[in-house]
Amino acid sequence: MKKILVINPGSTSTKIAVYHDAEAVFAHTVRHNAEEPASFAEVAGRHRFRKQLVLRELEAARIPFAFDAVIGRGGLVKPIPSGVYEVSDALRHDLLHASRFHASNLGGLIAGELASLLPGCRAFIADPVVVDELEDIARISGSPLLPRASIFHALNHKAVARRYAREHGVRYEALNLIVCHLGGGISVAAHRRGRIVDVNNALDGEGPFAPERAGTLPAGDLIDLCFSGRFTRDELRNQLTGRAGLAAHLGTTDVPAILERIRQNDEHAGLIIDAMVYNVAKAIGSQATVLQGKIDAIILTGGMAHSDGIISKLKPYISFLSEIEVYPGEDEMEALAMNASGALSGELPIMEYK
Repeated sequence: MKKILVINPGSTSTKIAVYHDAEAVFAHTVRHNAEEPASFAEVAGRHRFRKQLVLRELEAARIPFAFDAVIGRGGLVKPIPSGVYEVSDALRHDLLHASRFHASNLGGLIAGELASLLPGCRAFIADPVVVDELEDIARISGSPLLPRASIFHALNHKAVARRYAREHGVRYEALNLIVCHLGGGISVAAHRRGRIVDVNNALDGEGPFAPERAGTLPAGDLIDLCFSGRFTRDELRNQLTGRAGLAAHLGTTDVPAILERIRQNDEHAGLIIDAMVYNVAKAIGSQATVLQGKIDAIILTGGMAHSDGIISKLKPYISFLSEIEVYPGEDEMEALAMNASGALSGELPIMEYK
């Protein structure tokens, strides 16, 4: 039996879980935005603060500090193929010096420091948001100054795709799938025989608008807005990546609450939800062309996949393309644990970050 510690840092929380092989024996979420000192603007300070939180919670739960592996959520490092990566000096450096701070950058750093305290313990990350398996043709935009980038919900995409393959008795590498993650951001990807050959940049500027993100915008109008003087650079980025989409149109990202407003005859809320679903359907249709219509399944996942109101609106647009499978939510903790378990058992190769 392999003991695995899983760490998933978010902007205002740190999720902690302990697995014995594939079985979760402990799970806890620490909320700490009020505790995290404002002076910890540097990544190094933040990850050491959160490392102490993890140790404190394990001690409080009387979980023995004895693990075969510690795995953290990956961060905004350089583009890499999908897989499980050992935390190395090169990976630590890039997590510490990433061009943009994201809470997920802390995962590998915490995993590395905790594993170093235990003899024989391995430290990993798996399928960070910068997984890049795009075909060259998919990288080309209309300007050589602005190539397309692969930034998306890679961990959940790969996890649900492999789950579908496992449940249907086939290898993931033998399937053509379209996976649509419906969360605070929305990512739609073409999975061709084990590789994600095309996907929208779901972090900051491409694809359907989402509860928190603007998605693709009219380029000329966006340029004018940038030079209007209404916003600083950071303010405008926040407007497009955290305060856009449903948040901007409807003042909330609470989809069940919005659907209740629609049931109470809020026509504007109905129009905005319909527009979001319409844009998601168009994105799924575009990935169908990438796969040339040879689609084994369309998989809908993420938090909004819990909503029958959203799924029922989306299915009529896309059901003619292929069968539809719905895997609500995003169990990132289980996905990370399964990646670590596979790496320890030799089922999954351990990749080297260079």
